[in-house]
Amino acid sequence: MTEPGGDEPALGARINRNLAGMSRAERIVAEYLRDHGRHAIFATAEQIAGATKTSDATVVRTAKSLGFGGLQEMRRALAAEVVRETNPVRQVHDTEGRDGESVVARVFTEAAERLAATWRLVDETEFAAAVDLLDEAREVLAFGLGGSGLLARYLALRLTRMGRRARASWATGFQLADDLLGLRADDLVVLYVPSRLLAEIEVVLDHAEKVGARVLLISSSLQAQFAERVDATLAAPQSMTNFTSEMLSAEVLSDALLLQLASRDEARSTAASETLTSLRSELVQRDERSSVSRRPRKRRS
Repeated sequence: MTEPGGDEPALGARINRNLAGMSRAERIVAEYLRDHGRHAIFATAEQIAGATKTSDATVVRTAKSLGFGGLQEMRRALAAEVVRETNPVRQVHDTEGRDGESVVARVFTEAAERLAATWRLVDETEFAAAVDLLDEAREVLAFGLGGSGLLARYLALRLTRMGRRARASWATGFQLADDLLGLRADDLVVLYVPSRLLAEIEVVLDHAEKVGARVLLISSSLQAQFAERVDATLAAPQSMTNFTSEMLSAEVLSDALLLQLASRDEARSTAASETLTSLRSELVQRDERSSVSRRPRKRRS
């Protein structure tokens, strides 16, 4: 098995070829990289060591045992392999004609399977705890990066429309520091983290712990890693083919949380909805009046 257009073996094949000559600890790391490639692409040596119950030094040694100059070079190879394996166009072509299933059928089939898997993973007690966290929060800070940032904005918008205090952040770098500045002990952070281990997540968790804010994690695979640092977790299985959106499961879970939360305080939700409708009506009326005033007047003959 080689990379298309190259002579270097793909990472999975390279790992399998070198396993016999590795120490037990290195084999654990190598097998983790082979089986959980998506989770390790952006991970530090410390994070991979934590996931495999080994050490930073073992992770670096494993990379070198596989023929890489270091962890960074190995991550680049890992990223390239994951991109190839999850490319939806390639997967459509690879499976085209096997069962006569159309593209639209595959997309809807995968969506249905992912949502069914999400439903099976919902723990009613944990779900109720997540709703409690939303209900008790002074303010909700929803955080996500990339596509998850869109979902964070969606949650904050829906909460605001229900009469709850909420805001969203999808910031990196110094802007993230500004967004975290107002976090308080009676607030809740909702973290949308599909599977990537990102430095920003560590910063958010560290600051939430420092100020005493509670955390709800919605993730496809990082529940175990962050279990001791969050107050509740919900599993949102990820697509294995990229036929469907990365955020599909998490979005449906968010809708379920919002609906359950709205039922806790129907009066507040109704009042907020009525206020929103009234404001929209006023804006439409003013826009119509403004449009009339801008129309050119006909000259008298």
